[in-house]
Amino acid sequence: MMTGTLRIRFTGDDLARVRIAAGPDPLWEMMMSLFRLREHGRGAVADWRRRARRDLAAAGLLTRVRTELMPLAASGAYFPDFLTPFQAQDGLDAATSVLADTPKIRVRQEMAVLRAHTTLPAGLDDLARGDGRAIRRLSELVDAYCRTTFATHHPHIQTAVGHARAGLVRQLSTHGVDDMLAQLPPVLCWRPPILTARYPAGDREIELKGRGLTLIPSYFCQDTPVALADDGLPPVLVYPVSRRRPPAPGSGPLAELLGATRAAVLCTLALYPGCTTSELARRTPTSLSSASKHAQVLRRSGFVTSTRQANLVIHQLTALGAAVLRHHRTDDL
Repeated sequence: MMTGTLRIRFTGDDLARVRIAAGPDPLWEMMMSLFRLREHGRGAVADWRRRARRDLAAAGLLTRVRTELMPLAASGAYFPDFLTPFQAQDGLDAATSVLADTPKIRVRQEMAVLRAHTTLPAGLDDLARGDGRAIRRLSELVDAYCRTTFATHHPHIQTAVGHARAGLVRQLSTHGVDDMLAQLPPVLCWRPPILTARYPAGDREIELKGRGLTLIPSYFCQDTPVALADDGLPPVLVYPVSRRRPPAPGSGPLAELLGATRAAVLCTLALYPGCTTSELARRTPTSLSSASKHAQVLRRSGFVTSTRQANLVIHQLTALGAAVLRHHRTDDL
């Protein structure tokens, strides 16, 4: 597959118009999950993949998903933008309603682009022609797929995306948009005024031109961020969040150095930057008072910074804390 670099160029107006999606975008998660569904092997989504295939089969949907949905995600370089409307951020009902009403000419145009990238099965001919009934059937299938495959996994999706979003919001409100962009995951690199990333569809540059950018953290996105193909649509950037859970307190060189709970606090802050004290207590797990004391010790040692925001205390790794973790990195991380 051809890979390149994505460059998103900001102006001052764009920085003022950066927004963060309110939660998981159901149709972006749907599209990203279709790529994950065809994969094999182990990994953070392996349990979801097994359950999704079983549940789709039980619902009588597996064959339709394989023949009508998965071919739309057959090419890593392109899939139609109409499958991920901006209104999907308002929830699945709004998303499938907009999808069902997609103009026929737009469906024909974007399906023609897809056909230039991959061979489509004959069962998608009606959709490729922009047939209204085929578009509505696709919308109904998308709705059924999302409700069937995401239902039991929704808490994991919500938690991973929610924590990524919360970290961005805290960084934005405490330090501003420039620092927030600099704290995005390592797959993204912010060197003002350009945000860059490795990109599966070759080299590409997006000029925001004052329209701003919506950041969409995604559970099922993997390795590289994704943007809409049509530069004329409202700009969005979908990027992967960590699906890992912080390791439980235990043994090992880092635990021997710092103590098991303090080591777990550092690991938690590496996975979930900008945790509050109560979040640290819940994720370590330990009591609220204990989490506060351990954070204080780590702060005095230079491993952590703590910033008060209203009635919350926000904790983040320092460069020294991150370096200690890298030096003592284990398979748990």
